Amino acid sequence: MDIAPMALDSLDLARWQFGITTVYHFILVPLTIGLSPLVALMETLYLRTGNEQWRTVTKFFGKILLINFALGVATGIVQEFQFGMNWSEYSRFVGNIFGAPLAFEALLAFFMESTFLGLWIFGWDRLSPKIHNLCMWMVALGTNFSAVFILAANSWMQHPVGAVINPETGRAELDGVGGFLKVLTNPILWTTIPHVIASALLVAGAVIVGVSVWWMTKAARAGQDFEARELWRRAARFGAIVMVLGGLVTAGSGHHQGQLVAEEQPAKMAAAEALCHTESGAGFTVLAFGSCDGEITRVITVPHVYSFMATNDPNAELMGLDDAQAMYEEQFGTGVDYTPNVMVTFWSFRLMIGLGMASLGVGVLALWLTRKGRLVTDPRIGTAALWTMWLPFIACSFGWILTEMGRQPWVVAPNLADPVSQVHLLTQDGVSTVVSSATVLTSLVVFTLLYAALGVVWFVLLRRYIREGVHTPTDPSPQDDGPGKEPTTDADHLSFAY
Repeated sequence: MDIAPMALDSLDLARWQFGITTVYHFILVPLTIGLSPLVALMETLYLRTGNEQWRTVTKFFGKILLINFALGVATGIVQEFQFGMNWSEYSRFVGNIFGAPLAFEALLAFFMESTFLGLWIFGWDRLSPKIHNLCMWMVALGTNFSAVFILAANSWMQHPVGAVINPETGRAELDGVGGFLKVLTNPILWTTIPHVIASALLVAGAVIVGVSVWWMTKAARAGQDFEARELWRRAARFGAIVMVLGGLVTAGSGHHQGQLVAEEQPAKMAAAEALCHTESGAGFTVLAFGSCDGEITRVITVPHVYSFMATNDPNAELMGLDDAQAMYEEQFGTGVDYTPNVMVTFWSFRLMIGLGMASLGVGVLALWLTRKGRLVTDPRIGTAALWTMWLPFIACSFGWILTEMGRQPWVVAPNLADPVSQVHLLTQDGVSTVVSSATVLTSLVVFTLLYAALGVVWFVLLRRYIREGVHTPTDPSPQDDGPGKEPTTDADHLSFAY
């Protein structure tokens, strides 16, 4: 999608609408995917150790999960309807393929996570502790199943497998049961899954660290050393470890994923480096401005790095956008610009990497600042922690912008490994032909305003419950628990108003 002024036709408006709603929805998705197993793990640690602080943080971050899950469901419903409203030709073409993974996502994954989440919410003190904990693990399993099936559908759009064209209908159809298995074993899918789930854990870990460090500074300055040390420092280090592990897996899986994309979608990776011409030993450019139609101004280019990133060979030859255009024209005809928007793809790639690495650095810094029993007491660090927790959210959003914008002008990219396959579709051919631009514009405005309102609700609810924190008793005097039992203090029973 070009950033230049555009005519208000149905195609451009439909793309803007889907882009706006998808990016907004995906802000919520990683937190749900990542936080659900972490809340389950917190509760497991409580059951194994008997430490009440784990129960407290389980309930605290469990409420954040519930808010995010509810808003994620509300914003995700619109995604399904858009396929039929604005992209009916696309739905007609891929309906036979998309129906299978989306049906599994709805009937298996979504119902699993929503059912067990309800049991978890209302099951405190009603279910046995182990069954209650199992419910949250089932929620985590359901959210990750949901991610797998959604990614299966999207990965098929990036690299269609297991499908044939029905010559009578002109539709793509699964090539029998084996076709569906190929969809689920798509190599793009199995490089994307660890990347997405690890980045979701990075997001969730950042939220835990940001909130915990902020509360640690408040508790420490208020003289509540027990709460600061035993509750918030414990949670902060837990989240920081998750951030570091999630960041490392995200980087490693992203490297492997990029190499596969360089083979399957050479134009996308060439645009990600603004590589206009085929080059051996291509370098990685830190900053660039311009376009291949004019001139690209580059700032700081490190030789051979891009070739290594794409192939593990620093001297490898990588296809440029001009040769990619010629290749696509030879295979699929002239008259179409097969080059993605270079600057959008280039900057999305760098912002994804840069913000992701910064998030990993925040996790390392949090571990360093809390090492050997240390507390963070500076309120400036607490405030900074709240701001830095947004870094992986933004990184994930730019990752999806790179994935989808870099695929253009295809809504279903051709499988270059199978030159005989006719399963591909240009974005311009997928838009609804009977929906007027005025109708799309109206729905674009309505959905944007609606999502903005939901965004305010989401932010206000999160802010309210984060600021509410946990309720700690004011009298830390020892209490006699009876004969043969050690005296305890009220601080040993920190609880969250659930």
